[in-house]
Amino acid sequence: MDLVKEKSSGFTLRAFITGGILCFLVAIACQYSVNIVHGSYLAIDHMPAGGIFIFFLFTLLINTILRRLGIGFSSAEQLLIYTMLIVCSSVVTMGFGSQILPMLAAPFYYATPENRWAQILQPHIKPWLVPQGAENIRCFFEGLPKGASIPWAAWIKPLSAWLPFILALYFVMICMMVILRKQWVERERLIFPLTRLPMEIVKEEEKSKPSALAPFYRNKIMWLGFGIPFVIGSINALHHYFHFVPPIKLVQSIPIFRHTTGIQFRLSFPVMGLVYLVNLDVALSLWFFNLLSTTVSGIFNITGVSSAENLGYGVPAGPIFVHLQTGAFVILVLFGLWVARAHLRDVFRKAFKKDERIDDSTEMLSYRTAVIGLILTILFMTGWLGASGVSFWISLLFLFGALFFFLGLTRIVAEGGIPTLRAPTTSSAAIISGIGSSHIGAEGLAGLGFTYLYAADTRTFVMSPAAHGLKMAEEMGKKKRLLFWGMLLALIIGIFTSLWMVIRLSYLHGGINLNSWYFGGGAMRPWEYAMDKILHPEGPNGLGWLCKGIGAAIMFWSYVYEK
Repeated sequence: MDLVKEKSSGFTLRAFITGGILCFLVAIACQYSVNIVHGSYLAIDHMPAGGIFIFFLFTLLINTILRRLGIGFSSAEQLLIYTMLIVCSSVVTMGFGSQILPMLAAPFYYATPENRWAQILQPHIKPWLVPQGAENIRCFFEGLPKGASIPWAAWIKPLSAWLPFILALYFVMICMMVILRKQWVERERLIFPLTRLPMEIVKEEEKSKPSALAPFYRNKIMWLGFGIPFVIGSINALHHYFHFVPPIKLVQSIPIFRHTTGIQFRLSFPVMGLVYLVNLDVALSLWFFNLLSTTVSGIFNITGVSSAENLGYGVPAGPIFVHLQTGAFVILVLFGLWVARAHLRDVFRKAFKKDERIDDSTEMLSYRTAVIGLILTILFMTGWLGASGVSFWISLLFLFGALFFFLGLTRIVAEGGIPTLRAPTTSSAAIISGIGSSHIGAEGLAGLGFTYLYAADTRTFVMSPAAHGLKMAEEMGKKKRLLFWGMLLALIIGIFTSLWMVIRLSYLHGGINLNSWYFGGGAMRPWEYAMDKILHPEGPNGLGWLCKGIGAAIMFWSYVYEK
């Protein structure tokens, strides 16, 4: 009997169960790493280190043993497990799991007589959105007295209100990827560089009696490439705990423009590996435009060109560059949708007219389900935001802006394979800058502050792993519609496990003793931003609109010139 029997489909019960167990483990590991060990962020990028490491151990150790026993997981089953892991990783820390609870409690815990949050901000926050009880909130950040029990009930009401909205948002992201899958995968043939690693790991050898150890793990060159960053990373990790161990520096900066900025040289092993898989034109563009932006930033610094506009957090290059990048980003997304117009026309014709000539049988969801589900869910989310204090039109603008940014980032990751990136700004900041905080009002600004929970730290979000899972779905078998349930299971396990861990760790150890960003600066930043805009109402930012126009014009010209 062969050691491995390939199955026609990866959607087996044991694959779903194994994927669920591993999702639970990755959620526990990620929370433990950032909050207890204060170590690596294992789930914040489009190639989450925690999920990949657990998949690595599973395929190297567990599946090798199972293959030797003749019951190993097939390639398709392993890809389903990998998809569940990366989907789960996108919600367990940054972007939701580690952020939602501290941000909900921060306007009350960090309120002081000096910042006047209690008088100015809190009256505009809907009570059903946040936990109640000053002592419950204080103990969340400072820890429970000895012998006291965790007040789980304090979080049931706000989480019962938040979870339907969050799950709706993730459903919209999945629907958008179902709609665009054929365009990106079959028509434009985007290369999805981040899928190459799992595809190589699960690749089977073409022999009647394959070895129990997968070909990937028998490759000596792979182990050499693995060993170099493993040794260097281990030495630097040991230095973190034992300072007598000398570190190996991987980052160096050369100051330029009178020491106002610098050119940074970073030896990143993941990026080195991924760039090998990226189109050369894309790689050249990344290098050139990074150098160009650094140069222009230096010129602005020494000539005094700047803007004092407050755009919230995540603006390392300054407001002018944010607006330039936003304008270019809009053109990038619109151009992608324009190229896909014929396919989108087919999708909507299938959804509303049931055109039999258009085949959607190979999609994870039918086009009708995806399109109607997308529309209805956006309407639900708009109403939900309205109930939170944001007006109807601002809610609609915010949702379209947020989905616009998510879509553009996913496209860049799918085409360029960039594992770490985020949008130039947030949808809420773009709206506040574009129409003016004076036209939104204090209640609307407070409501937009809550959007930082899921639409500000865009280094990870569900749309990107969903797109990569759909790319790999061709290898999982014919019943692709079962993939949706695998993604949903991964999301539910990741969400509830991370929420349980954060509540438990916070009340046992005190949130302020856990991760300093999630419970400190990151939790306060949206409310500091909202307070600034409430106290200093402004109209539309003219300079911002000008810079957006310049960025859009340059991006549009580059597309026209290329054609």
